[in-house]
Amino acid sequence: MFGFRSDGKRIKTIDPFMKLTPHIMPERNDAQVMSLYEINCKGMDDYIFEKRHKDQLRLTYMDIVVASVVRVLALRPRLNRFIMNGRIFKRNNIQVSIAVKKALRDSAEETTIKPTFTGKESIFEVKEILEKEVIANANQKAYNDTDKTAKILTRVPNFLIKFMVGFLKWCDKHGMLPKSIINVSPFHTSVFLTNMKSIKMDYVYHHIYNFGTTSLFVSMGKEQYQPVVTDIETGTVGLAKIMRAGIVIDERICDGLYNSNSLKEFKKLMEDPRPLEQSLEAIVEDIE
Repeated sequence: MFGFRSDGKRIKTIDPFMKLTPHIMPERNDAQVMSLYEINCKGMDDYIFEKRHKDQLRLTYMDIVVASVVRVLALRPRLNRFIMNGRIFKRNNIQVSIAVKKALRDSAEETTIKPTFTGKESIFEVKEILEKEVIANANQKAYNDTDKTAKILTRVPNFLIKFMVGFLKWCDKHGMLPKSIINVSPFHTSVFLTNMKSIKMDYVYHHIYNFGTTSLFVSMGKEQYQPVVTDIETGTVGLAKIMRAGIVIDERICDGLYNSNSLKEFKKLMEDPRPLEQSLEAIVEDIE
């Protein structure tokens, strides 16, 4: 309440225009900016092949995507902000929400995981954290705290569900949502990630939820071969395997230049994941 929250700290020393923006665009779907990033898979494929045959380590595109996102948020902390009730907050940690299908069947249940990171993790540590979460939640009989909370909220008639969700939104807006609810909510996260590649679909531009604090949504699409210029001087064209990522961001959390430079860093890490092997000694702190 009064600008205090359990999941973030209010930023007061900020550019006046940025401070005004959340009042001009009060909802996240007012402020969505969509970008398409085409990522050349050669660097990822070479890296995955090298680790598999030299170190017997089975890395995936998902490991690289999550590790890249965590690293960018650690180095570019303004992307880890969120807007609530017209105020700008910096988040206390780095969290990635991921939807997990318990089986590749239409009838199979879906759940979400939300691993928490310090931002200092190497790609190997990120992989270990992800594997533990996925293994614990991929079983058909597994129910995490998010599933249990959703089940409790939906045991009542529809009009009461509507009332309870409205009440939770009001509490969230005024900083009174219990920390226990924030911890299990997949919508209170640094970034929401969906892996369309896993179901053989191309990227999408996924909207940012008005409920919760998500300011960034990343959608991984399936790879496809397409012509690219391999030599600018001679104009040589060749084929390359490209993975497209649809990224949607709340433009109110940072200016366009900062956003652009941050996403360029994400693309750079995706195309050459080797820097992710080194842990960070310290993350970059956001302004007070």
